Amino acid sequence: MNKALTGVRILDFTHVQSGPTCTQLLAWLGADVIKVERPGEGDATRGQLRDIPGVDSLYFTMLNHNKRSVTLNTKKPRGKQVLETLIKRCDVLVENFAPGAMERMGLSWEHIHALNPRMIVASVKGFGPGRYEDCKVYENVAQCAGGAASTTGFDDGPPVVTGAQIGDSGTGLHLALGIVAALYQRTHSGRGQKVLAPMQDAVLNLCRVKLRDQQRLERTGSLHEYPQYPDGKFGEAVPRAGNASGGGQPGWILRCKGYETDPNAYIYFITQAAVWPSVCKVIGEEGWITDEAYATPQARLLHLKPIFARIEQWTMTKTKFEAMEILNQYDIPCGPILSMKEIAQDPSLRESGTVVEVDHPTRGRHLTVGNPIKLSDSPTEVQRAPLLGEHTEEVLMELGYDAHDLEVLRADGAI
Repeated sequence: MNKALTGVRILDFTHVQSGPTCTQLLAWLGADVIKVERPGEGDATRGQLRDIPGVDSLYFTMLNHNKRSVTLNTKKPRGKQVLETLIKRCDVLVENFAPGAMERMGLSWEHIHALNPRMIVASVKGFGPGRYEDCKVYENVAQCAGGAASTTGFDDGPPVVTGAQIGDSGTGLHLALGIVAALYQRTHSGRGQKVLAPMQDAVLNLCRVKLRDQQRLERTGSLHEYPQYPDGKFGEAVPRAGNASGGGQPGWILRCKGYETDPNAYIYFITQAAVWPSVCKVIGEEGWITDEAYATPQARLLHLKPIFARIEQWTMTKTKFEAMEILNQYDIPCGPILSMKEIAQDPSLRESGTVVEVDHPTRGRHLTVGNPIKLSDSPTEVQRAPLLGEHTEEVLMELGYDAHDLEVLRADGAI
């Protein structure tokens, strides 16, 4: 059975995380992704954060499933010729080099478009056009410039970056959607196009509710669902809101039984209006159901701190999983704070393919992420990341090079 993107060939000029996230997702969906790497070196993440000496790091292997690796020295004339042959035969070129690097390599949009008018050139950059467009950006820089850090953390502390890689992986996901859209448009237009996903833009898109709140704050001077209300003060910009839900249903992270020794013995608890009577019954405060101070969502906004303090008295008598079991019987929205160890061992995530085990020729069997997108007619088979240059000969022979050509290229240092 064909995959969703069977027949699409991707020329992967990406490295580290943002670009490889994009191309790995396309590979999971069935595209033939050819990762171009420097001979003898490869993607920098092959050697970063190694846990086994001389073996490709988990950082690399988790970002390069289902790809083929080709080593190519594009500074050599013969290497440049091979690259141009690949451009002519591929559908998409994806890159996340620093601004101007592609042009310095002689790979301007105009040159690529002349070689292959159907080629889609997709790029990750730190910033879009403007005052910062020439700046190099990494994950945490993007989180800061995109508005995430200023709105994350507690009001009495500094800005905080999140453990979720919304700058790198978040941008890669946005870019993948842009590529698929461009491929679809090409079925009608017959032409390729440029696709750009700036990291700042992607982070802001993921922080859109904070941009919403900025406009609400400017209009009203207050944000009633934030912990600064009603006793604190609001400034000119959206404040850090701790563990507030960021929406119309107030929520907070509460301690559970065992929190003294387990840093993840917590649960996220949402006091949804529709189940407020059930919340009151579960925690033994039935009087709150009719009490004017608690009976309506608007009234409860004035008392969120004592409300969650009382709920926490109840959650502290239960483990997070015991609390989940009870609360779900009443459809009360909640969620356990799961550690990475708990997630790695979760049987349901393994059964769904969200986390998988793969075999690697030098690393051995190890745990990695699977495709988070499930298609009923295109199941994902997660294949290990390639060794450096593992598929060079295979790919070049598909392009028409023979054994003699390969020897010449190898002797020249082009592959």
